[in-house]
Amino acid sequence: MGTSEIIVGLDIGTTKIAVIVGQKNEFGKVEILGCGKAESIGVKRGVVANIENTTNSIIAALKEASDKSDVEIRAVNVGIAGLHIRSLQHHGSIIRKNSENEISQEDIDMLTEDMYKLAMSPGEEIIDVIPQYYIVDGEPGIKQPKGMEGVSLEANFHIITCQTTAARNIVKCVRKAGLDVEALILEPLASAEAVLSEDEKEAGVVLVDIGGGTTDIAIFKEGIICHTAVIPFGGEIITEDVKEGCSILKKHAEELKVKFGSAMAEENRDDEVVSIPGLRGRPPKEITLKNLANIIQSRMGEIIDFIGFEIKNSGLQKKLHAGIVLTGGGAHLKHIRQLTEFKTGMETRIGYPNEHLAKGVPAEMASPMYATGVGLVLIALDRLNKEKSKNREFSNDPEAKSSPQPKPAKKSIFEIMKRFFEEQPDGMK
Repeated sequence: MGTSEIIVGLDIGTTKIAVIVGQKNEFGKVEILGCGKAESIGVKRGVVANIENTTNSIIAALKEASDKSDVEIRAVNVGIAGLHIRSLQHHGSIIRKNSENEISQEDIDMLTEDMYKLAMSPGEEIIDVIPQYYIVDGEPGIKQPKGMEGVSLEANFHIITCQTTAARNIVKCVRKAGLDVEALILEPLASAEAVLSEDEKEAGVVLVDIGGGTTDIAIFKEGIICHTAVIPFGGEIITEDVKEGCSILKKHAEELKVKFGSAMAEENRDDEVVSIPGLRGRPPKEITLKNLANIIQSRMGEIIDFIGFEIKNSGLQKKLHAGIVLTGGGAHLKHIRQLTEFKTGMETRIGYPNEHLAKGVPAEMASPMYATGVGLVLIALDRLNKEKSKNREFSNDPEAKSSPQPKPAKKSIFEIMKRFFEEQPDGMK
């Protein structure tokens, strides 16, 4: 039996929509109570392009997950991705009013909340503020300043923004499916939570999540996130290349890629041939696996070149000792690890989310395809535990009980949007 609250993650991808219901057991592992999957037919490159189709896909995945888990799902933690995602570094500081007291969690929260007040470009919203390290009275490199003494508290932050309209469309689809949005979470961060170890984050690692419409990148060093990026290519464009290069239907191209595709042409022989059914009244079409691999390798090589550019752009190219971790549905492609190592010169492995999963979960849940969904559950559980810890700390602090209650945190983007939809007249919903 699980020992924590039930959490639901909703991964809205370009090719699939997945709903994962989970909770932590007494050993700290995540038990998957149920999972639902549906074809995504309203999303393009991580962005909602058709509200109705996306909503219907969410409802289909939701019903399957609810039936399997026997849980009535009311709120979800939603992954957000797409080309509109942008990240930036910012430095913040506060001067503490009572420097004789230790730095409290309230001081740290106040500094973080100030970052949400930054002026963004029109149409942009901050969705996450991630502290990288703190500076207390000029002393840098502090990871946890709580309990220290100091007058000034500063921090470097990794700030993630998105287009307001893109986030609003996601929230709208979720609410039309009869659900509330608990949180919007950046998908590469969720994938990283599911497949990376703390040692890898400390040593320096590149997380590459190859999805259907985009490839998401998150770079970690010394345990903190240093760089995020989105590449506008994923598994879907490889399918399109196969479709055009072999002059076949898209559904046959996808089947060819999944069953026989390879990222390295030299691993296939010239005499290996597969037959594709012809259109009505036409003979079957024969395609050599080497020709198929040449098409895939050409596009996959281009995507890896983009990954290499982002690694150089981060300035950490020679400091990422844990190399590259590939995950997402695209990581299933045969020989993709070898091609990545060949093109980047960096050690590469495939990331599976099974490390955090309890025994007895369905085997398919340990697939890289579900890394984002599992990560959404992990992050939401971690945030819930931190919130409980804060509340316990506040309730046990005699000074806190006699002092005024702390100010509520700044409303995040999903809370603002929730209120926005609730205030709309019925005809506009």
